[in-house]
Amino acid sequence: MSLTPPIAAGARPVETADLSDLAGLAEKIFADVAALSPDVLGVSRPAYSTVETETLDYLETFAREFGLRTWRDTGENLVIAAPGDTSPEAPCGYFGSHVDSVPQGGNFDGLAGVVAALLTLIALVREGAPMRVPLRVLALRGEESAWFGNAYMGSQALFGRLGEKALSTRRRDGRGTLADAMRETGIAMERIEAGEPLVDTEKIRFFLELHIEQGPVLVERQWPVAAVTGIRGNVRHREVQCIGQAGHSGAVPRWLRRDAVFATSELIMRMDDHWATIQQHGGDLVLTAGIFQTDPARHAMSRIPGECTFSFEARSQDSGTLRAFEELLKSECRIIERERRVKFVFDEAVRSDPAELDPAMVDAILKAASAEGLPAEAIPSGAGHDAAIFAQAGVPTGMIFVRNRNGSHNPDEHMEIEDLVAAVGVMRRVARDLTQ
Repeated sequence: MSLTPPIAAGARPVETADLSDLAGLAEKIFADVAALSPDVLGVSRPAYSTVETETLDYLETFAREFGLRTWRDTGENLVIAAPGDTSPEAPCGYFGSHVDSVPQGGNFDGLAGVVAALLTLIALVREGAPMRVPLRVLALRGEESAWFGNAYMGSQALFGRLGEKALSTRRRDGRGTLADAMRETGIAMERIEAGEPLVDTEKIRFFLELHIEQGPVLVERQWPVAAVTGIRGNVRHREVQCIGQAGHSGAVPRWLRRDAVFATSELIMRMDDHWATIQQHGGDLVLTAGIFQTDPARHAMSRIPGECTFSFEARSQDSGTLRAFEELLKSECRIIERERRVKFVFDEAVRSDPAELDPAMVDAILKAASAEGLPAEAIPSGAGHDAAIFAQAGVPTGMIFVRNRNGSHNPDEHMEIEDLVAAVGVMRRVARDLTQ
């Protein structure tokens, strides 16, 4: 590995240390980790897998080449610290994100946040920045729900929030449970299974996560970075059934039809109207029905569909908006049931609370962006992140988005390295404030 010389722990502070070599380091890390986790398309780094462990091992080796200290916490997450940070139990702050990916996903989702945190620590130690509160990089395991049906597994385990139901869920390919996979990575499961926290929350002074934006806002507005104001909570129904009555498409008049597709379509359009109204009044809401189908084995072009299944998800930064919108959904269902003589059957809702990020950290990110000559802008996060778990645990938490084209959870994620380096400049300024 060809790297610049290790950091000198006592280097003289430099207010505007050169970050020009960080782009090359970032490119090397991304290329090397992609080579560890190739798939037919994109990359696959399953949560609590050998590939995920190999990724952490690589990052650990890379950090040590720069003279940084490393260890694994009780959740088998990787911690990277400055050379003089010799007491793992001391109060500290964390910059970081997760290293797992979705199946056949992009290489930047999660990993970009760990790389940015590592480069920030390298820059701070290189310039000899004093840190009264140690800053550590936290490379988390198990954030993606694609593998075991549960999100934020690594961060939830840290705070004692990974319950028995989550631990008993099976991996998507059926090969064992989440508890089995965690145990195979070397985690002592007794405390996790007992619901005990693995960390002392009072000793975590702050958490800052960088993540690629998984939507198009920064690209459309030409912002390299943005502060995140909060992380939307959600209410989800994986499968809702609309049950009507099948019939011949040419023989049943409209007034006698019990068409499940028309009824479901009307429901979706009514909820879309409500969504527009809520937004017009300044409310925060997004709405999706990502699955919408009839059974092709039972239905045909000339048959009135007697059953339709669909998914329903609403997200908002306001928990009251989510509760009200769910009640509105059920109310509209009752109206359509009477008018179209159908029946809606809901599965059990899965809910995630919104997370409000620390206003002082949002302000620090905006000020740092302005000082770096970047637009000082803020937006909410529609996707979930580990930062939500830290914020809900009472840790002062901030988040930075980096511009990313082509969406996320797909092999076409495209983040410019220059944008990541710009974000590192922001993170370095924020870190100087937080560690004082």
